Amino acid sequence: MQYRLAKRQSHTAEAYSVPPIPSDMMQYTFAEFMPCFCLKKMGMENSPPSSLSPSILVLGGKSSQENEFARSLKDNFKNLTLPIEDSGVSVFLYDSDAEKKTNEVEEETFKIETYMNSLSANRFGRFLIWSPRLSSTQDLIAKNFCELPIGAVCVADIQFKGRGRSRNVWESPAGCLLFSFTLKMDDGRILPLLQYVVSLAVVEALKDVCDAKGFPYLDLKIKWPNDLYLNGLKVGGVLCTSTYSSKKFNVSAGIGLNVNNEKPTTCLNAELRKLTSDACQLERENVLAAFFKRFESFFDTFSNQGFQALEELYYKAWLHSGQRVLIQEEKEGQLLEHAVTIQGLTPPGYLLAIGDDHQFYELHPDGNSLDFFKGLVRRKVQ
Repeated sequence: MQYRLAKRQSHTAEAYSVPPIPSDMMQYTFAEFMPCFCLKKMGMENSPPSSLSPSILVLGGKSSQENEFARSLKDNFKNLTLPIEDSGVSVFLYDSDAEKKTNEVEEETFKIETYMNSLSANRFGRFLIWSPRLSSTQDLIAKNFCELPIGAVCVADIQFKGRGRSRNVWESPAGCLLFSFTLKMDDGRILPLLQYVVSLAVVEALKDVCDAKGFPYLDLKIKWPNDLYLNGLKVGGVLCTSTYSSKKFNVSAGIGLNVNNEKPTTCLNAELRKLTSDACQLERENVLAAFFKRFESFFDTFSNQGFQALEELYYKAWLHSGQRVLIQEEKEGQLLEHAVTIQGLTPPGYLLAIGDDHQFYELHPDGNSLDFFKGLVRRKVQ
């Protein structure tokens, strides 16, 4: 991963200039989603697998109010914007009897009733859109943000046109937890930090599920800025995109987590089996419900007190405190290298590092490299 290295003179928030908020609606991507799934072959990005028939969308809610909204949305489904790959989907309302019959045939199918029974969040995750196969949960949520309630979640069992770094297209196998949800924010200055709140909620939710079920502890870690690692292998990632309208940021947050798929790296259940002889098995539904409970609490803290209130917990979950990073820069045709040590995060959410010259620096990703330890560039900004 490459970085722009900016020299810092102060640790205070006042040392940073914040770009003005645009008056018109604009699109922002403040994180890059790098899920640990299979990259599709070049040239196949625009067509779903021909062997698969048109998919379905199932709408349901936690309460009668959300179920009433589901009925209204189904009746007016023509008002929604679907990616061209999903234009042939059929829409159904959730029915527990129908779900039981489906689960008898497809073990990997997301179990809506299990999820709703586990969900305790008051605002997030209560209205659900589920599909066994969808091009992209993030695209469906983002394209229809204004038609959905805040906190609405879209879950897919298989995703064949997921969003990736540098517009890569990713195909995810069955067993992944794939979801995107909606939220709003007022303060654009802290918006880039939201991806850290989401990542932290995933880590803490996994602890909650393991504790509740008596499972061994899984040491899930955050790799800055938006990857999730387990025992040195990537098992997930986070994507947050936003639009600005009517003095609000409309945010679509997407998460991919390898729960029960061992390819192409590893998954949570595979690591659980290494730690115990018991039949320990994490279920995507419980993990998702636990995530929304944790995220709801963290998001309230984040909105009212800022990221500083979560920072200590975040540092316990990330990989980088005290990490030495080699910075490379090209100067007059020569490649120069400088070592810095990561100290934490700066107020805007970039990496704070100290050099051997005892100067503090701010590290910015430029998106050109996937390797955190290589391909770094250095530029001082006075």
